[in-house]
Amino acid sequence: MNNITSDFLKREYGISQDIIDLAEECQEEIKDVFAAYDEIAQYNQMKVLKSFHDNHVSESHFAWANGYGHDDFGRDLVGKVYADIFHVDSCIVGPFICDGTHALACTYLGILRPGDEFIYCTGKPYDTMETVIGLNGNSKGTLFDYGVSFKQVDLLPGSNNIDLEGVKAAIGPKTKMVVLQRSLGYSYRHAFSIAEIEEWVKACKSVKPEVICMVDNCYGEFLDYREPTDAGADIMAGSLMKNPGGGITMGGGYVAGRADLVELVSYRVIAPGLGTDSGLMYDQTRRILQGIFVAPKTVNNAIKGAALFAKVFEKLGYEVSPKAEGPRNDVVTAIKMNSRDQLIEFCKAVQASSAVGAHYSPEPGQMSGYKDEIIMASGSFIQGSTMEVSADAPLREPYIVYYQGGLTYEHAKFVCMNVVSLLRRKGLV
Repeated sequence: MNNITSDFLKREYGISQDIIDLAEECQEEIKDVFAAYDEIAQYNQMKVLKSFHDNHVSESHFAWANGYGHDDFGRDLVGKVYADIFHVDSCIVGPFICDGTHALACTYLGILRPGDEFIYCTGKPYDTMETVIGLNGNSKGTLFDYGVSFKQVDLLPGSNNIDLEGVKAAIGPKTKMVVLQRSLGYSYRHAFSIAEIEEWVKACKSVKPEVICMVDNCYGEFLDYREPTDAGADIMAGSLMKNPGGGITMGGGYVAGRADLVELVSYRVIAPGLGTDSGLMYDQTRRILQGIFVAPKTVNNAIKGAALFAKVFEKLGYEVSPKAEGPRNDVVTAIKMNSRDQLIEFCKAVQASSAVGAHYSPEPGQMSGYKDEIIMASGSFIQGSTMEVSADAPLREPYIVYYQGGLTYEHAKFVCMNVVSLLRRKGLV
């Protein structure tokens, strides 16, 4: 960083020279990590571009349709582009899927039937998934309401690796689907790599070849040269407000995989017998395609920012996961705070560093689908867009805060420096 920029940060934001030096030092120490991220981004950019070329993406695909959407050629084109990128038979994608939770819920409720069993193979499900399953709260229309049974296989103690033998032992005659949550959610573990997902699929299929291997791929797209469906997963789902939306897409979700499974999901998203023949894009085709086009680079920016956060806070004496030099299989960095107050102030500092709504201050509160109080900092152009700079956490011990996002690395770097600066002023670092 040159003197012009550092002088600006000191003058306009009161960030001291030693904090700037710390960020610069950490950035230099992980430059080889950044170079490896750049190679992955370059490959994924070429992969996305090839899909655009093969499917003849044209301006005519951006046109509005209306009514039932039977002639929404843009919607059909988006599904083909996504399917090619993820190397699958079929994909349903658009604003008619609200978000990642909706995409996952439609996958489970569309495929599973009364009497079926499904198994979470990566320990405790994410909070909102507990509600969908029926484990949390008194919501109606849960999987339990429909007579679907559930098992949970915890991760191996100490290592937080998948208990493959435990998963194999849990698969029984009624087991129709096994689920892997790739990202850490609100746990404290590493996100699972494509190699680990491949090993998990092989283990499950060795016991029951017809079992459906489903991956919750939220926060995981474009982190590797391959996706879960390249590793044998039958179906996966994610959010357009996360990685594949590129920070441009207004909202939505996707489900990608085997054609017969995606068809069942589409009947849950739209209606039986209609599926992917209906559903308007509401003039979002352009944004969805532009979003996934820039997504490899946006993800690249985000994981560089996440790695810098990990390195800086580790040097400040905090426990982080994953470490900056370690493998990164989602865009999240988890940081163990020392107290409830420090966690809250961290999120407030992230909000104060955001592009939008920096003058607001987040407070803990109850949110639908969560049993604990949640604090969320997200000064974003698109509400809930975790591809933009954000931080959130449940207000429960051991007070882990989850930082993610950054449309540009430069912004993420500023946020990191400013968060340290603001926490120091309060005597919290």
